[in-house]
Amino acid sequence: MGKIIAIANQKGGVGKTTTAINLASCVSVAEHPSLIIDIDPQANATSGLGLTSNDQENSIYEVLLGGLEVDKAIKNTNVPYLQIIPSHIRLVGAEVELVEQREREHRLSKTIKDLKDDYEFIFIDCPPSLGLLTLNALTAADSVLIPIQCEYYALEGLSQLLNTIHLVQKNLNKKLSIEGVLLTMYDNRLNLCNQVEQEVREYFKDKVYSSVINRNVRLGEAPSFGKPVIMYDAVCIGSQNYMRLAEEVIGGKDK
Repeated sequence: MGKIIAIANQKGGVGKTTTAINLASCVSVAEHPSLIIDIDPQANATSGLGLTSNDQENSIYEVLLGGLEVDKAIKNTNVPYLQIIPSHIRLVGAEVELVEQREREHRLSKTIKDLKDDYEFIFIDCPPSLGLLTLNALTAADSVLIPIQCEYYALEGLSQLLNTIHLVQKNLNKKLSIEGVLLTMYDNRLNLCNQVEQEVREYFKDKVYSSVINRNVRLGEAPSFGKPVIMYDAVCIGSQNYMRLAEEVIGGKDK
């Protein structure tokens, strides 16, 4: 039985999509069949894995609002053992369209529940907001992974996300847990990064991953080539960081 992990933080630019692409790819390279669901209208996870989002006739939008069978939206990637349900710009209007739908927060969970038998991991790349798309992801997920950038105001707004998770646990998805907290854009030469790390580890305790994601030029370059960093430069620090993170995530599932 597979595990569904939503990658969420309503702040933009914290490394959600970078983590979704690279964590899923590193888990897959270790021969654990995985799926990415790109539920962000910006479709960066889709393009970051080499798919042209505008060319996708069948996307997560058609699954959520068009009645499309979910297996018809699944696409292969250039990473062994990794597939994706792509996003599309059409998803921009989904928040408004979902408002009038019955059981609107459960649309995603109902459509992907049978996929857990086909994959060991399903990663959902959420948009940078706490709207209905993110609520659908949290309702469908077993757990949520929270990336936090090591910058000023890193914890600002996090209470809103934690409150949303609490409300989802109470009203929509009692089994939802925090998978882990990931420190991104890390540079141990900076006092600020060390201070943020200390604050995050004091607050979240053992929920913070031992692995951190260092600032790395290769991580930024890889999406422009439509590749995860492990397929772009397997020996760079970004690849090493995400392989270590993948080991922690795989180990957590096996416990």
